[in-house]
Amino acid sequence: MLRTVFGKQTFRGLATAAQKQPNIKKFQIYRWNPDTPEVEAALKTYEIDLNECGPMVLDALLKIKNEQDATLTFRRSCREGICGSCAMNIGGRNTLACLCKIDKNDKSDLKIYPLPHMYVVRDLVPDLTHFYQQYKSIQPWLQRKDHPADGRENLQSIADRAKLDGLYECILCACCSTSCPSYWWNQAQYLGPAVLMQAYRWIIDSRDQATKMRKEMLQNSMSLYRCHTIMNCTNTCPKGLNPGRAIAEIKKSMAFD
Repeated sequence: MLRTVFGKQTFRGLATAAQKQPNIKKFQIYRWNPDTPEVEAALKTYEIDLNECGPMVLDALLKIKNEQDATLTFRRSCREGICGSCAMNIGGRNTLACLCKIDKNDKSDLKIYPLPHMYVVRDLVPDLTHFYQQYKSIQPWLQRKDHPADGRENLQSIADRAKLDGLYECILCACCSTSCPSYWWNQAQYLGPAVLMQAYRWIIDSRDQATKMRKEMLQNSMSLYRCHTIMNCTNTCPKGLNPGRAIAEIKKSMAFD
């Protein structure tokens, strides 16, 4: 152990003093309880010592729930940016709490809301029922009239498989759809960026034989064409995907079909 004296303190003493110096950050979190509807939704402030907290926003939320307020409600599961459960609006941006780092140098309060323009179940939990129903409506599974005679898998070339890159990685977190103004105002009929990107994923899959039907499902004034290429969807995707491009490709294929 290094014990060299520096003035009146050892290096160990300096390190210990630095560790004890608190680094407090305030988190303002949206709170609403359906059991008490007479109480208006409001932001509640919590203080966290970042020296005693993990680096991600999800770490802070878990620390608050475990140590300060067990009633705080939010979704989380994988903690690896795979499940999409912890999608929420953090600092004005839709993202995943498990992938969003806490800026330790920013002393301003961090505001956290549920995904915007969605019904709220409680606190940071949005109601995604309609979103999943829309996803189901595009029939997101392989459809074929025939199958390989040998009973094995449907083969696909390397080039055709590469076309699915940037599409299949979508985890349906709904960050993109809930950042889209067109979806805010027309979500009863407009499918939104996330679902349309998945529709495109199946339209261009060389193994699928339902391309014509899939395009016919989108051939109306609302399902697809409410997109005005605002590109909020692409800017906010926590996986770095490009839903805006996928929607443009669907429009192009519909125009030249």
